Amino acid sequence: MTTPLSFKRFGVAGNPIAHSRSPFIHEAFARQTGIALHYDRILAPLDGFADAVQAFFQQGGAGLNVTVPFKEQAFALARDHLSARARMAGAVNTLWMENGHLHGCNTDGLGLLNDLERLGHGPAGKRILLVGAGGAARGVVLPLLDAGCATLRVVNRTAERAAQLLAHVLGQAPAAAPRLSAGGLDQAAGPWDIVINATSSSLGDTPPGLPAGCYAPGALAYDMVYAAQATPFMLQARAQGAARTADGLGMLVGQAAASYAIWHGVQPQVEPVLEALRQALYT
Repeated sequence: MTTPLSFKRFGVAGNPIAHSRSPFIHEAFARQTGIALHYDRILAPLDGFADAVQAFFQQGGAGLNVTVPFKEQAFALARDHLSARARMAGAVNTLWMENGHLHGCNTDGLGLLNDLERLGHGPAGKRILLVGAGGAARGVVLPLLDAGCATLRVVNRTAERAAQLLAHVLGQAPAAAPRLSAGGLDQAAGPWDIVINATSSSLGDTPPGLPAGCYAPGALAYDMVYAAQATPFMLQARAQGAARTADGLGMLVGQAAASYAIWHGVQPQVEPVLEALRQALYT
């Protein structure tokens, strides 16, 4: 494909990639902000991600989003020029060239924070339970702490993995120790003001095995997975007393907006793009 010189080229790399909504989102942001760009899906070989990144930028690419299973490899490629959020997450979803060097950031946490604010459940002063201790959880711990949550507990089916995440965070942010704890799912009882599912359980049929008593009055249950209907975690949360539930579509659009701002220096409006994407999910 030939790209007019007046258009900058961006894209998202993953494997698989055909399902990605990123072109829809970034093209909508571009129309909103009056920026000319092309945004492509890039199917990177499982054993050739580094070569795909190099080719993209050598051919004039300006910015690249990264999705599964390459976020850790992207972290390694940009290891000399990482944001604090990327270092904490151990993963990168946003790449760009600056002064001849590859830079990396992780915008997942910003996407989550922006969506929580949009929903009227900003993290400041809140008691938060984070379910899961994998890459998705790691990417949001520091942003939640920086946003001023009162307490943050990380629980996981394997308690040891939650403890490892806690140790990793405290190794980089020791001042967070009084607000941060970890344990198994059996240590998830609250009450909590916000419960965030960062596991992939909602991609199947079974929600995480959370005990009763997790939800404070008025609590939000937030699933990072998104779908056209309520996820298994959202259904479980309603049955256990959550006052409100939300899926992760707003986080998806929010992290894209944060990437867009890094590349273009302008913050797009999330709400109209989120509404359009939500409608597209139902068609």
